[in-house]
Amino acid sequence: MTLRRPSPRPYVLATAGIAGLSVLWYLAYRVLGLGSSVPSYLGSPLASATGAVAILALLRWVPLEPAARTFWRLILVLEVTVAIGRGVQAGYAIAAYPEPPRTPGFATAFTAVGLIAAIAAISLVPLGRISRAERRKRMLDRLIAFYGCATLLWFAALGPLVNADEPWPLRAKIMVGLALLMSAVGISRVAYVPGGPVDRAAVRLVACSGLATAAYAMVAAHAGHHVADFGRSVLLPFGPLLIVWAVARQWRYSGAQAKREAWLPYLAVVAVDIPLVITVFGPMGWPGRIVVLLAVSVTLLASLRHLMAYRENQRLIAAQLVAQEQLRWDATHDALTQLANRGLFRDRLALALESGPTTVVLVDLDDFKTVNDSLGHEIGDALLVAVADGLIEAVGRDGLVARQASDEFAVLIDDPAVDAEDLVDRIGAMFGSSLSEHRLLMHASAGLATASAGTPLDHLMRDADTALYAAKQRGKANWVRFTPEMERPVVADAQLGAELRRGLENGEFHVVYQPLVDLHLNRVIGVEALVRWQHPTRGVISPIEFIPAAERTGLIVPLGRFVLRETCMQAAAWLAEFGPEVLQKAGPNVSVRQLHDPDFVNDVRAALADSGLPGELLVLELTESAVLRGHQVSRALHELHDMGVRLALDDFGTGESSLSLLRAFPASIVKLDKSFVDGIEFDEDGTPEANARQAVARAVIQMAGALDLDTVAEGIENEEQAERLRRLGYSLGQGFHLAEPMSPAQVAAMLADQRAIHAA
Repeated sequence: MTLRRPSPRPYVLATAGIAGLSVLWYLAYRVLGLGSSVPSYLGSPLASATGAVAILALLRWVPLEPAARTFWRLILVLEVTVAIGRGVQAGYAIAAYPEPPRTPGFATAFTAVGLIAAIAAISLVPLGRISRAERRKRMLDRLIAFYGCATLLWFAALGPLVNADEPWPLRAKIMVGLALLMSAVGISRVAYVPGGPVDRAAVRLVACSGLATAAYAMVAAHAGHHVADFGRSVLLPFGPLLIVWAVARQWRYSGAQAKREAWLPYLAVVAVDIPLVITVFGPMGWPGRIVVLLAVSVTLLASLRHLMAYRENQRLIAAQLVAQEQLRWDATHDALTQLANRGLFRDRLALALESGPTTVVLVDLDDFKTVNDSLGHEIGDALLVAVADGLIEAVGRDGLVARQASDEFAVLIDDPAVDAEDLVDRIGAMFGSSLSEHRLLMHASAGLATASAGTPLDHLMRDADTALYAAKQRGKANWVRFTPEMERPVVADAQLGAELRRGLENGEFHVVYQPLVDLHLNRVIGVEALVRWQHPTRGVISPIEFIPAAERTGLIVPLGRFVLRETCMQAAAWLAEFGPEVLQKAGPNVSVRQLHDPDFVNDVRAALADSGLPGELLVLELTESAVLRGHQVSRALHELHDMGVRLALDDFGTGESSLSLLRAFPASIVKLDKSFVDGIEFDEDGTPEANARQAVARAVIQMAGALDLDTVAEGIENEEQAERLRRLGYSLGQGFHLAEPMSPAQVAAMLADQRAIHAA
């Protein structure tokens, strides 16, 4: 069973109560004449005994560094010896009543030992690691402060006591001297304690506790022995009260650093001037007084000037600290969202993995690039800020939210009590409402991974990224928790990406061409370029397998550039061999990543220039999803159209925006998707699906005719389909029934046969 650490409050209240009762007794004794003088001896030892109990509790309940334990043990010696010494004095007072007691020497010795222990405690407080030059400057400052305090205390208390009209015992003078020395040492030293194992305020309170004795001596020196009751009952109990207060400060101390109080030497100079000015008005002639007053004025003005410089330096240092703090913030936080950045996230993750199980959640916005391209980066940035605010609200104190990349965020969960899946549900609910001032609806995918203590950071991040990839594969607005089975396809995909790069470098890719046929004349009028991969060990790899990998790795850009240049060179070669009338269209496919490449238009221009192919013979085939990609893509497509390059809308009819695209997109050709050709050969009184396909095919040819666009029917598998399409008005077609993809040599042979038939 773990014991709860108590509070220091009862000790403070008890000591304050003792001091307060002692003061009340004195008022009743002096004002009302009640009781005897014996209770005046009880307040100080009882308060010191309570202080000793408070220090024992501090040493028992509060974890302290060795230097702090040494300090408080020495202060414990002070409280115990003072309680014993003054307790013995109280015992003698009770025994001798009603006669004045005589304090034994050993009682005074106890108190002297305690004061020496307190001086040692204050002297041993660590000052921190400083350079030798800084140590010398601090020593000088402390000497100035010490002598200034000592001068004032001598003038106000010890000097008058030594020279008092009523004789005081030597041991009393020694006691007062030790108390004043403790105060002077403490006050001069505490200003240079930067904050460490001992609380600065606690050291200051312990040092000031000696001033209770100084105040007693000062009053007694000026008023005589008859004020002893006042000093014992009113002044002395406040010394232990300050020490218990210091215990309470140390009890709650957090180890915070504090600035050094460099103004203390200037205050010490002013403190020396006080007795000097008072002394001037003693038995001294006017010339001497003027000299002293002028010297005091100079020291005051110099102190004021240095104090002004000190305050200005403090302002400059404060401004520098603010700037440094801002730099630290900027180095660890994202400038746009003010979330933790990747560096801070990894640092916190490394610390979390050292101590226990840790979960990472990666959140990636779905289709954020579409928002950026279509609405602009300003609205995209506003959306990211709104998402960041929503994530902070959804996660709360359960985790650290960071921005990893453009539209990817991460959440670190290092508390095993937090349900990560519940947290992801809260994030999903946040995305269920409109975001930012533009009221945008967004979806996000998330991947979760959990690792035990000691797991390498990169392994956990890789697992979370794998889970995020799996979530995106399932569609939008999904989240997936990582399982070991997920690693295999990811590793295979990574290996395929590496082999893709090597294959591009080694020339393993080649282009085949599927003829585009005039359905009425049954002759080839163009080709569609298709890429194939002849792997050295795995044989022919299907485009269905390697094209998505090329898209994910970005290798689709150099691969597409290769297909574009090969198509242009081959088409130009066929034109040179068979004449300009043999080929009307040469069409490579273009991916979304290529359209976003800022060099794509220049790549097309260079391919045409190097091959000599006329621009109007090049047909770039694009899908509807590629066209719907914002201003940059639209600008690139219009530039290509202005160059004379024709654009074909592939897989037409499968998207949601086909009709609007025919107006906004500078297309020359639409290609009816194969899904509308399958089964079109059946009569109109066939299945509802067949009737629907024929209706779509008829609508497309009518719209294309109204907009003066060429139409191509894809995926023709038999003559019945070709015949039905002819009757619907289609004149161009592609499909295995007409011609399969073939090598350049096979296309050349077909073109040669076609030329021979035409010549005959």
